[in-house]
Amino acid sequence: MLPSLFISHGSPMLALEPGASGPALKALAARLPRPLAVLVQSAHWESDELLVSGASQPETWHDFHGFAPKLYEVQYPAAGATQLAGEIVEHLQRSGLDSRLDTQRQRDHGAWVPLSLMYPDAAIPVLQISLPSRRGAAFQLQVGQALSALRAEGVLLIGSGSITHNLGQLDWQAGPETVAPWAQAFRDWMVKQLAARDKQALLDYRTQAPFAVRSHPTEEHLLPLFFAMGAGDAVTLEHSGFTLGALGMDIYSFA
Repeated sequence: MLPSLFISHGSPMLALEPGASGPALKALAARLPRPLAVLVQSAHWESDELLVSGASQPETWHDFHGFAPKLYEVQYPAAGATQLAGEIVEHLQRSGLDSRLDTQRQRDHGAWVPLSLMYPDAAIPVLQISLPSRRGAAFQLQVGQALSALRAEGVLLIGSGSITHNLGQLDWQAGPETVAPWAQAFRDWMVKQLAARDKQALLDYRTQAPFAVRSHPTEEHLLPLFFAMGAGDAVTLEHSGFTLGALGMDIYSFA
């Protein structure tokens, strides 16, 4: 059975400058059974409703600005999966989670950047599920739980965000060995609670974890972790590290 994954996707430039994460993602994809489809909850699709992308051929959305011109030339032309999208909506509704299709949604970089490193042939259909971020961590956990059965059907469930995400406190001159103590402390606390499967502590991370608000001034980049955690169980740390001094690049799988 496929695991569910949480991927720290870093900067959009990861697509061109994969650093240590690129080989880690490539190796992880090589170890997994090849999915029949991929469903991503990205930090970059916040919504009020719970939505599932229903376009048959979503465009590659360069939903950022100020980066190298070459990055805007990158395309990830994986097809959508309209029938599966409809089945996911029905499955969510049967679980008591109101949802609907969004047939206009383009594919944001939270999805296509890591997938371009895992499955560069873009031959696997890719869908996205939105992030109703104002409903908090417990709701994302519930969504992951409702869709966990898809893992046995060959669908790879991915939460795409970042284990730490405070862009205002990044050190753009930092080398790969430089890590802000507050970011390390938060990341280590999260890993400890994940290993202990302490869901209550994790759901209350904003109160219990050291430097929680500093590590996540807003929650959207951590919430996809709860989607992945809800869809799986025992955690494996697949890759760890930081870039720019405080941007966590961890990757977790949940079996």
